[in-house]
Amino acid sequence: MWNSSKDSEFVLSGLTDKPSIQILLFVLFLLFYVVTLVANIGILVICGVDSHLQTPMYFFIKNLSFLDICYSTIITPKTLASFFAGGNIISYTECILQMYLYGASVTIECFLLGIMAYDRYVAICNPLLYFILMNNRVCWQLMGVAYFGGYVNAAIHTTCTFQLPFCRSHTIDHFFCDVPPLLKLSCKDTTINELVMFIFGGFAEMSSLVTVSLSYSSIISTILRIPSQQGRKKAFSTCASHLMVVAIFYGTIVFMYLRPSSSYSLSQDRIASVFYTVIIPMLNPLIYSLRNKDVARALGKIKANILSKWL
Repeated sequence: MWNSSKDSEFVLSGLTDKPSIQILLFVLFLLFYVVTLVANIGILVICGVDSHLQTPMYFFIKNLSFLDICYSTIITPKTLASFFAGGNIISYTECILQMYLYGASVTIECFLLGIMAYDRYVAICNPLLYFILMNNRVCWQLMGVAYFGGYVNAAIHTTCTFQLPFCRSHTIDHFFCDVPPLLKLSCKDTTINELVMFIFGGFAEMSSLVTVSLSYSSIISTILRIPSQQGRKKAFSTCASHLMVVAIFYGTIVFMYLRPSSSYSLSQDRIASVFYTVIIPMLNPLIYSLRNKDVARALGKIKANILSKWL
């Protein structure tokens, strides 16, 4: 029996205990993290310096890149350290902070994807009123609501989880502090915690999904009424990147958190978590930069300016 306290430590089991695989994973995780930082910082710089990208859509894309940097940094450096001896120890306080910041970042991104869908709805269905309905004040207010909701949701999950007695073990069967593996350590009935996770996590998920669904229903209806094929293709291209990000993000989060407790498999969740915490933050900026002509054009201008100064 083990009782946790503020001075206690958890042990993260990590992804594997095989040294040869740990070395390979370290190299891969480091590569993914570097690409994530470079790509997302690149998006922030490009959208910040190019005057043509000072629109509501790119304001939200910048916030998406910032959140990807945040929750990747919350998880990945500690995971890299865990591949070496002694790096898998995390203090009780660090575990609380990691869970809270991670939960907040993910929830904010969930709300942000819904906001971005609404932004595309206004741009395509009400183009003449776009800059009136999505003015600078409204954009900041929407982001403020997303951040507030994210931090409140994370506070609820973190508080409920760390009120439990962790008396079964001090080893977390995961590579970071998350709600499901921590619930497994408690010798107390966790039904209420699972219900809280389902209700509040489900609210964040479903409210955003409903916004996305309603927005794109109107968007598709509007696009189909555009007479020219080129016009339809141009309108849909402005949504393609966002749809790809939404599909990847929500597919993973539904699999991880909105399942019955009887179907939880921590080994499967670890694999899904790698995709969610390491790969998705790297994919998002690549999707937007590769599929977005405005971003590609701005990147080309920056390259040309750099080359002209050096040559």
